[in-house]
Amino acid sequence: MRLTKFEHSCLLLESGGKKLFVDPGSFTTPLTETANTVAVVITHEHPDHWTPEQLTRILDMNPDIPIFAPAGVAAAAEDFAITVVAPGDTIDADPFTLRFFGGQHAVIHPSIPTIDNVGVLVNDSLYYAGDAFTVPEGVAVDVLAVPAGAPWLKIGEVMDYVDAVKPRRSFPVHEMVLSVAGKGMSNGRIQAVTEMNGGEFFALEPLDSLDI
Repeated sequence: MRLTKFEHSCLLLESGGKKLFVDPGSFTTPLTETANTVAVVITHEHPDHWTPEQLTRILDMNPDIPIFAPAGVAAAAEDFAITVVAPGDTIDADPFTLRFFGGQHAVIHPSIPTIDNVGVLVNDSLYYAGDAFTVPEGVAVDVLAVPAGAPWLKIGEVMDYVDAVKPRRSFPVHEMVLSVAGKGMSNGRIQAVTEMNGGEFFALEPLDSLDI
């Protein structure tokens, strides 16, 4: 399986000529090479993780594929057929097996409602928690997508999260809100904790790939 990182939190997984897109949002450049997509995963309803335009680009080339997302996305994406998933669900979208964790977005501020959010484990290898620090209990994570910058996090929490998961490999996501200097700082902290636990860090930039 090959992972390609796009801007912010959009990920592409490829296996056997088939594609899975995760969180194609507003901070990601328009997706064009979407043929042979078998499914889309959206972790939550915020526009930096999905937009109608990005979904339409995928569906135009791959009609009727499933879009897996929590109930909050189904309510927000009224014009799309969303297959609602919840923590504990396991879905087969051949050649991808998807296991879902979590349930809620991290708290931004008490004045802002907390929304649905699911983390996804792809083929028991890549884990991406969406906008949360949910640890997938009982899972030995091979590759962890680590949020690097957001209104809902501070870098110490990110480091604690990486330390709790102890991935074999890690890379940054959710970094479009950071300056170049900020990305460098966050990458350094994520790398330090990953390596402290014997793992390897990859500072993936948009369109960089990693074989899993």
